[in-house]
Amino acid sequence: MNTLRHTMSLVSLGTFQLGRRMKSQHVRGFLLGTGLGLSTFATVTYAQAEAAKVNRKLNISKFMAEPITDQSVLLADKENMRHRMELMIMEIQAEFCRALESEEFSGQKFKVDRWQRKEGGGGVTCVLQDGEVFEKAGVNVSVVTGMLPPAAVQQMRARGKELKENVKLPFFASGVSAVIHPRNPHVPTIHFNYRYFEVELPDGKKQWWFGGGTDLTPYYLDENDARHFHQTLKSACDEHDTSYYPRFKKWCDDYFHIKHRNESRGIGGIFFDDIDEPSQDSAFNFVTSCARAVIPSYLPLVQKHKNADYGNNERQWQLLRRGRYVEFNLIYDRGTKFGLYTPGARYESILMSLPLHARWEYMHEPKSTSKENDLLMVLRNPKEWV
Repeated sequence: MNTLRHTMSLVSLGTFQLGRRMKSQHVRGFLLGTGLGLSTFATVTYAQAEAAKVNRKLNISKFMAEPITDQSVLLADKENMRHRMELMIMEIQAEFCRALESEEFSGQKFKVDRWQRKEGGGGVTCVLQDGEVFEKAGVNVSVVTGMLPPAAVQQMRARGKELKENVKLPFFASGVSAVIHPRNPHVPTIHFNYRYFEVELPDGKKQWWFGGGTDLTPYYLDENDARHFHQTLKSACDEHDTSYYPRFKKWCDDYFHIKHRNESRGIGGIFFDDIDEPSQDSAFNFVTSCARAVIPSYLPLVQKHKNADYGNNERQWQLLRRGRYVEFNLIYDRGTKFGLYTPGARYESILMSLPLHARWEYMHEPKSTSKENDLLMVLRNPKEWV
């Protein structure tokens, strides 16, 4: 018996030493062929896999704050579109904030405000204020749940959504939005928003869709800037469907129109809503490409103009155009209205898009030969840039 035990020990030792020298697939074959150590090998492998699941953690340092949804929930079902969208917008927020901070001269940083909403969900609002390059910059992430308010249901029905009135409709909404108001009038303002929406119907089925866009609001027209901006967005769209850019460019021109002024808010970009085809994965990938196009579309313009000279005349024109920005956001913008209508709305985050300073002047009209008028002519007659 002792001899048998000794022989088995030698075989086990030989198996171990041989396994160290052989590739893993050969080791598995050897163990299977001998029948030795297979159950132990399988048990260790399973245990290691389970431990890895338990020990997985998000790299929070790449975000501006912790996500709104608990890490364990996000990691347990990473294929859930709610979770995929939340992780994507948290990354976009951090990348954009850090890119903007890198353009500041004196190291100004974003104030990070992580908030929760008692009705469900919360958000992370990042604001840089009184910077040397950015007078006010806001980048907001929100992940909220609740019941659709009647005004929101009516708004969605008007867009063709088949939603019943006077019934409880649970919703989920997540998105990243930003408005950047630079100090130098030669640097344009940029706005972008990318969002995902779900509504649960009374029969338990869900309607989902994506929306968003990126648009530019210059104070002085630089046609090279306009072409660069639009070309960057077009390239992002073309990766998915060459019909997207012309469709969404026109949608943007139509949407960001200040009707009572008969002029556009800016020189456009792309805008879309209710995107629910060709598949959820495809729509998500498209939205992600558009969101990742923001930095290359905008940062070169900041770098190009942030040191440009300007005087009081340029500053006053900038403040007047910011007044137009305020008018559009408060009167026409659907996102602002939805936020204000939603119970438990966080008004500071909703109104972060408003500039720190703006101006309204009675019956103002620039001289016909001025650079200010050159911009106004384009705002009254949108053009193709690429």
